[in-house]
Amino acid sequence: MEEKPSFWQRIGIQDWFLSNNNTDPVAKAQPLTPDTVYTYIIEKFKESIAELSFAERVVFYHEYIICLNTDDYRAFMDNKNGLFGLIAQESVKKFYEILNDYAATGKRVEPSSNKWVFRFVSHPDYKSGDKGFIGKLMPDGGQKQENLRVTFIPRQTGMAQTFDVSNDILKDFIFYSEGYYEIPYLANLTLAPKNEVVQENVVLARFETTLPDKAYSGQKLEYLMKSNDIIVSGNEESRADAHVFKIPSEWVNSPHLQIRYRKTEDKFFLSSFGEKTILNENLVERSNPDDPKWVELPVNSRIILNGIIGINIFKA
Repeated sequence: MEEKPSFWQRIGIQDWFLSNNNTDPVAKAQPLTPDTVYTYIIEKFKESIAELSFAERVVFYHEYIICLNTDDYRAFMDNKNGLFGLIAQESVKKFYEILNDYAATGKRVEPSSNKWVFRFVSHPDYKSGDKGFIGKLMPDGGQKQENLRVTFIPRQTGMAQTFDVSNDILKDFIFYSEGYYEIPYLANLTLAPKNEVVQENVVLARFETTLPDKAYSGQKLEYLMKSNDIIVSGNEESRADAHVFKIPSEWVNSPHLQIRYRKTEDKFFLSSFGEKTILNENLVERSNPDDPKWVELPVNSRIILNGIIGINIFKA
């Protein structure tokens, strides 16, 4: 009797993760925990944004099919009943947090569907500890019948492999009614940036500048960034707010820069409103304060304002 080929043989990728003649060492399967599943979903959400977004439009998957080994799946349903639903809820909360950060930088965040869908499924060819992911823009048939992008992490290597498969291949997966979760999409993104302090006395970054003015000859001016957003401004600045870094020099425009810290990426970004701004020897495009254009601001960078004032940024 002819042996039925496995799922991985049918899609032609078994050689990517199966050991050769059983001589290669096989990594011990790590126990599948709720945090493992949650972290995996967030990782795939971020990857979907990086892969699908274009111009100023942020695009992301709305349906998440999480594929597990049959025994791992049953362990969740038998011993951790209800956790899949909680994982889906917490994942969506994190989704909104990430999307808020993009919206605050002026990106256009518009959904392609009015809901989030999570399907936790199993497959007989998955080994214990294996997990896979299939993402869709529009749940429940909203997509055209075309190939799907699938990511699989085999336990033998721990390395993610991505490939395209036909919709027909989904017939091999076992879908459970108790593994289906549907959450409405809420258009409650905060489009306006916030000037909130992350934590009291927590410093996000330190800025140093040396002024050419005689009154400050040989002195360094230091500013500690304690807000997610700060403004760098010059002599004509009238505000004395904590989020305003005032440099008392006529060579600095008022305002000249806006600097933002994006918590989810742990990165700084810069937008220039002044006449001329050089960041690490590259000219920064000038933009309007009402429509800022953002560029990444690496730590330990050097910023030159109008060819005269130098500012260094250091991680606190």
